[in-house]
Amino acid sequence: MFGLMDQWDKYLEDFSTTGAWLPHRYEEEHHNCYSYTLTFINCILTTEGKEQLDKNEFTEKFVVPRTRKASKYITLYRAIEERGFYVIDHPDQEPSPPPGSGLC
Repeated sequence: MFGLMDQWDKYLEDFSTTGAWLPHRYEEEHHNCYSYTLTFINCILTTEGKEQLDKNEFTEKFVVPRTRKASKYITLYRAIEERGFYVIDHPDQEPSPPPGSGLC
């Protein structure tokens, strides 16, 4: 899909201007930003001749992993905010030589 990245703005513009995505058609449960995204991705997959994703597969492959990663960063941020932080050398790494030591 990276080959399409230059074309995505055009695809998004064309996709967004269809009557299906007018603001008054928004429905919280069934016609929302999530369905918009999944429908757009499935249009791209179809263009590429690939199989479309269902809602569960899309969620498991793309949403859940990023949500887990975001949760880890939020947890880390909260711990640093609460306790502060400091940096130490990793015990498995040898210290790098001082500048000008003649080592390459």
